Order: sequence, then C-alpha cells, then structure tokens
Amino acid sequence: MNARPLFAACLLALTLSACTTVPTAAGTSAQEAAAAAKNRSPKEILDAAPDSDWRTPDPSNLLYMDLANGRVVIELAPQFAPNHAANIRTLAHEHFWDGTGIYRVQDNFVVQFGDADSDDAAKAKSLGSAKTHLPAEFHRSAQGLAFDKLPDSDGWADQTGFSNGFPTAINSKTGTAWMTHCYGVVGSGRNEADDSSTGSELYVVIGQSPRQLDDNITVVGRVLKGMELLSPIKRGPPPMGFYENASERTPITSIALAADVPESQRVPLQVLRTDSQTFRDLIEARRHGVNSFYKRPAGRADLCSINVPTRDPTGKK
Repeated sequence: MNARPLFAACLLALTLSACTTVPTAAGTSAQEAAAAAKNRSPKEILDAAPDSDWRTPDPSNLLYMDLANGRVVIELAPQFAPNHAANIRTLAHEHFWDGTGIYRVQDNFVVQFGDADSDDAAKAKSLGSAKTHLPAEFHRSAQGLAFDKLPDSDGWADQTGFSNGFPTAINSKTGTAWMTHCYGVVGSGRNEADDSSTGSELYVVIGQSPRQLDDNITVVGRVLKGMELLSPIKRGPPPMGFYENASERTPITSIALAADVPESQRVPLQVLRTDSQTFRDLIEARRHGVNSFYKRPAGRADLCSINVPTRDPTGKK
C-alpha cells in the first residue's frame, strides 16, 4: 500500500487542527474531553461547530492587501497596539500603500512591504495625516485581557494561549502580555530605537516562528487569509532578503480598510472563537493525535503550531 495518501491526509488533519484550550465545560473532566476529541478528526469537530462558535471580524480592523494574483486579509489587533492600529487605519484610508510593493523576502523569516525609500528623507513617501511618531507598543498589561490559556509549557513565557484569536504570551511576574511571532503574524518594522515604527512598513512571518522577536517589536495583527500568496514569493539575496533591483519587488495594487470597501465587495470571512468548546476540542485533538497514524501522540501542543481556523459563512470554497 502506498503510504503517501495516508501521510497527506494526516498533514491535512494537522493543518485543520488549529486551536487552543481553556477550562473544560462544566461536568466534563479534562480526560473525558480529551477522549471525546481524540475520537473525532479536526474536520469532524469543525463541521459540528455551531454558528455561535464563529465570529465576524470588525471591518474597521481588517486590511485588504490586493496583489496581482489575489487578496490578503489582515486583522488588526488594537487591544495590543492601539496607536499603531489607528495609524495603520489612517494610512489605509488615505491609500498610502497603493503602488508600493513587497521589497524584502527573507527565507524562513519574513516578507516586508511598504515604502522601500522610507529611510531616505528626500525620497520617502508622505505619511499624510498619519502620525510620524508613535510610542513602542511591545506589550500591554495582562490585566483585563481576554485570554484562553494553553495547558502546555512554553520556552519563551510562563503562560501562552490566545486572545480573541491572536497568539499571546503572558509574563505573570511582570503582569505584561504581548502577541507572539507565530506564522502569519504581522509586525511593524522599526530601526534601532524602540519607538521608531509608525506602521508604514509592515512584515509578515513566513517561516519558523522567530520568538526571539517577542516583546521587542510592535506586533499589530495577523493574516486571516492569503498566506499562500505571500509564502511562495521569490526570496531576496542573503543575508536580509532585500531585493537589489526594484523590478524584483512584488507590486501592491492597494491596501484598503474593509470598512472603506462596499459591503458587496468585502470578503465573507469568519474566525473560530478561541473561547469556544470547538476550539478546546480541536486543541485536544491536536495534543493527543486523531488517528492510527500517530504511534506516539505528543500529548502537548506548541502555541505557534496552532492556527485559528477561518471559514466562508456563505459556504463557498
């Protein structure tokens, strides 16, 4: 028997099992929850999810980045970086990124886009009415933050989980929380000074999670849809991936705020709630294995190995 179809199916199951855990539902032990989840595939768990387990992102927090071959949808996280999110909304509303491009693609790291001449005052594109100076927003207080904690330990923080779908770490000693650099997360590029970012130059993680950047750079959101458009882009030369010739850049047609786009032209998209039982079940399926392919289930799940599922509520593929 050819093992490739089975292996491919298992990889698909891994991709679909994007999730997190919070306390189990009343009357259900952790062992019972794990056993129930283990007997269902991630697809079965998602197919059974009630509509109430899905949320529709606020269009005022969504960016549509249009490339020649499709649209990338980014959700902003103002609960972590309110000043940067506000500046990014202004930049999008005033069409700052229209006609710019992706000018850096570093293998196993990031794609970066915006004004490639931003460091040259004579050539830099005007920020319009957006602010030219913002405070660093590397972290925020953990107090009052919605947080769905994972049960497993993490090498970078004593608590990890999700906050409204965003991968999150907490330092319980300092009482601070920050978004982590997982695949698909969007950060705001800066220079040496911690307050040198404005949100005009953004990057998306496309490689192994560079968690060493956590709490060192302002993270502003994550990609909900369109990573398949960013990940395959031609890599720039080492060591940093900046293209030597402008002709190599990937043009950006526009980056618009979804709220500024007619409703009929918006992307129908919902995100699984990370405080839902469906998400908890997906996490347990991920932690314990879902089929006979797993001879030695891991019994744990790393934060950045968990992708929060999205869906088209209209049912279209």
